[in-house]
Amino acid sequence: MTLTAGRLEQILQRIPHLTVGVLGDLFLDRYLDIDATLTEPSIETGLDAYQVVRVRSYPGAAGTVINNLAALGVGRILPIAVIGDDGEGCELRQALEALRVVALEHVFSHHARRTPTYTKPMLQQAGQPPRELNRLDIKNRSPLPAGAEDKVIAALNAMWPQVDALLVLDQVSEAECGVVTSRVRHQLAELGDANPEKLILADSRERIAHFRSAWTKPNERECALIAGTNRTNCGPFSVEGCARELARRNQRPVFCTRGAEGILVASHDPSGAFRTAQVPAYPVAGPIDVVGAGDSTSAGIACALAGGATLEEAAAFGNLVASITIQQIGTTGTATLEQVRRRWREVHG
Repeated sequence: MTLTAGRLEQILQRIPHLTVGVLGDLFLDRYLDIDATLTEPSIETGLDAYQVVRVRSYPGAAGTVINNLAALGVGRILPIAVIGDDGEGCELRQALEALRVVALEHVFSHHARRTPTYTKPMLQQAGQPPRELNRLDIKNRSPLPAGAEDKVIAALNAMWPQVDALLVLDQVSEAECGVVTSRVRHQLAELGDANPEKLILADSRERIAHFRSAWTKPNERECALIAGTNRTNCGPFSVEGCARELARRNQRPVFCTRGAEGILVASHDPSGAFRTAQVPAYPVAGPIDVVGAGDSTSAGIACALAGGATLEEAAAFGNLVASITIQQIGTTGTATLEQVRRRWREVHG
C-alpha cells in the first residue's frame, strides 16, 4: 500500500499549518445556469434566447488550485497574479475573499489587461444532468506589460521566505501573454537553485520543458513536449522516457498524470540514478467530470510533500483528492479533509 491510514492522517493534520504560494494565471470561472423550459424566441433574430436563472462565479485556472488548497484546509494562501481593472476582476476578487484564507496583496490589477474569464453556459433539461454548451473565453493575447512583470518578480522575491511550498500554474497558451513569462521562469530557477529543498511545483500547458530547478506536474501530452512531440496519447515507454528526461534536466522529481492509470513518478536518488514508479489511481464508479482534476491533483501533491510525504505517498494523495473532485458534475470540484477521510474509508474499509 503506497499510502497508509497513519501516514494519511499525519498529512491531513499538517495541512492547516501550511502557508502555500500560488503564482500564475488567475481566471474567473463563470457558470450560467440555463432553464430550458424558459427558453423563448428572440423577436429580432428568431433564434432561441436562453434564460439564465443563476450565475455562479469561482476562481479558475490558478484559482482552481487555490480553491482546492482552501478546501483541504491550508492555513494561508498567497497568490501572485495580474488581472484586469474590470467587472470580471471585481467578481474574481470577491470570490477569492470569500475563501477567507487568501491574502490578495500580490494580486495586481492593470488597466491594459482583461481579467481572463471562462464563461460556461450550463443547459438544464428535465430528467438530464446539466449539459455545458459552447464556452466563451476572454484571454489576453498581448505580452504582459513590463511594469506588471516587474511587480510579479518583486512579489515573488518578497513572498518566497514566507511559504512552505509554491505552486506555479502557466495556463495561457500564448507565449509571454500570461503571468509566467520567461523572466519570471528565470527568477523561479534562481530561487530553486538557491533553495533546492523548498518545493516549487510547476504545471504548464505548453512550456513544461522550459522550467528549470522546479518539480513539474505534466500530463501525458505535456510530458511528450519534452521530446518535441505533441501527441495526445503516448505509449508507456515513451511517456516514461520523457518523464525521466524532464527529471534529468531539472534534477527534480516529475509527477506525470495519466488519467485512470494514476501518476507516473520519475526521480533520481542521491547517487544520480533515475527511477520511476507508477502510482495507481483510486477506482471511481459512475459519471465523472474531469474539469479541474489536474489542479486538484497539484494541490494534493503539494500539501502532501510540504507535510513530509514521500514522492509515492504524495502521488497517492493527489490521486485520492482527484478521485473526489471528478465525481462533482457541472462544477470545478474540490475536496475537504473530511471528504478525503471518507473516500479513504470507502476504498480501504
